[in-house]
Amino acid sequence: MDVAPLLALAVGAVGVTALARRLGWQAPLLLVLVGFAASFVPGVPQFAIDGDLLLAVVLPPLLYSAALEVSYADLRALLRPIVQLGVGLVVVTAVAVALVAHAVVPGLSLPAALVLGAVVAPPDAVSAAAIGRQLGLPRPVMTVLSGESLINDAASLTFYKVALAAVFGAGGVLLGLDASDAAATFGLAVTVGVALGLAIGWAVHLVRVRLADPVVTSVLGVVVPFGAYLLAEELSGSGVLAVVAAGLYLGHRSPEAGYASRLQERPLWSSLDLLLQAVVFALIGLQLRYVAESAEASARSNWALAGAGLAVLVTAVVVRPLFVYLVEALRRVPRPWRRRRSRSHRPSWRQQAVISWTGMRGVVTLAAAAAVPEDFPDRDVLQLLAYVVTIGTLLVQGLSLPWLIRVLGVTDPDQARRDAAAEVHLAERATAAALERVAELEQELAERVGAERAHAVAERIRGPLLARARSMSASMRAEESEETDRDRKRARTFHRVRQEIIQVQRRVLMEERDKGHLADEVMRAVLQELDYEEAATANSWVGRL
Repeated sequence: MDVAPLLALAVGAVGVTALARRLGWQAPLLLVLVGFAASFVPGVPQFAIDGDLLLAVVLPPLLYSAALEVSYADLRALLRPIVQLGVGLVVVTAVAVALVAHAVVPGLSLPAALVLGAVVAPPDAVSAAAIGRQLGLPRPVMTVLSGESLINDAASLTFYKVALAAVFGAGGVLLGLDASDAAATFGLAVTVGVALGLAIGWAVHLVRVRLADPVVTSVLGVVVPFGAYLLAEELSGSGVLAVVAAGLYLGHRSPEAGYASRLQERPLWSSLDLLLQAVVFALIGLQLRYVAESAEASARSNWALAGAGLAVLVTAVVVRPLFVYLVEALRRVPRPWRRRRSRSHRPSWRQQAVISWTGMRGVVTLAAAAAVPEDFPDRDVLQLLAYVVTIGTLLVQGLSLPWLIRVLGVTDPDQARRDAAAEVHLAERATAAALERVAELEQELAERVGAERAHAVAERIRGPLLARARSMSASMRAEESEETDRDRKRARTFHRVRQEIIQVQRRVLMEERDKGHLADEVMRAVLQELDYEEAATANSWVGRL
């Protein structure tokens, strides 16, 4: 295998992503456009996409890293709307798209149309989540979007397998499934996937809390999503759900693991996510030209394909808001026999409007379309329609979503203040507990080394604890005071001065190293301490003002 084109693709995709992030543009859409333009450049190779490889290599780490960041408590509180979107909407979308495609694409069988519906059914929440974070979407909305993205892939891929079996079953070749066994297949996939994922998460957690080696535990964390996915698929379970279950379990139990592992894992997964997402969307752009050319070779006219693409795209876009508001309307129907439920966790109608417009397609749609077998009837047409839906939703919904959020005012400007207050409250409780323990240790130590030495050691520990607590409390009071603007400027000035001091300390380290007065090992140890201090300052309430 020639790795040079792959390396060039990865470097180019990351470069385009960096430019998009710097300019505040949507990276997925820009990557698709640049990739499509690059496909016409002489010398640019036609990258062959292995759909099974994408499903096994690209999808697991993306899902796993997302699951690590999802709050289990928030997910449980909003489980009903998440399941409605992640399972119910996927099935409804797949069926609606299949019926429309069967009607508008001449000669397309209904089972083949169901495969198309399963391919384009699951939205990719990456773009929506990125936009939501930038514009300050309320946390319940972000939880619904993140939770939906964790389970809709499993539902769509299971539906996809059943539809494939229906197509090939008509020719006498069964793929281990039958359309009539869809419910049993889905139940088996869910049960095996979730159980296996929880078992793997439990076993890995036992290892990492007992293994004081952050490098090994980080490598183990990288292996988890691939192992969970492949093992679950071998056991006829859902690899996607296995990965999600393992990620949710390990993310929920992560505070019990070592600090060094947590410090390494977050930047590792962020970097890997960026690389994989960039490469996948670049591949969509590069393949679009060749998929369109292959579809043109079919007996159908270009106008018929264009009309079919538009019809399928409109269906995929419209079904989501119709489903969201229909479910909400049905929920509001009075039922005397139903126990009254709390409505505090249900998104408002404005939030549901935003949720209904976050239907951009992405990685799973590309991977499932590429994984369609070579001998599948109308494979080229199916792939073209899947690409049209992916790019169309990125254009229509991706570009208009920020405008919709601003117009409806679906933001939570007080979220940062509440988070800061919670952080201060937590720090105060943790500091109080720590000081109590320091006092106990001081008494124990005094019996061995004397009261004076024990007091000196205890004071060295108390000092930083009290200083940090006073700093956070003062920053919070400054935020809530009448002189907010002036106090914020003071806090920012303090933050900037502290950053400059750390830079000076780093410069001295490098100068001493270059003069031969300091070994690299010593320099790296001191540099790591400065890095931790700067990270703590940047992530503190003062640094976020």
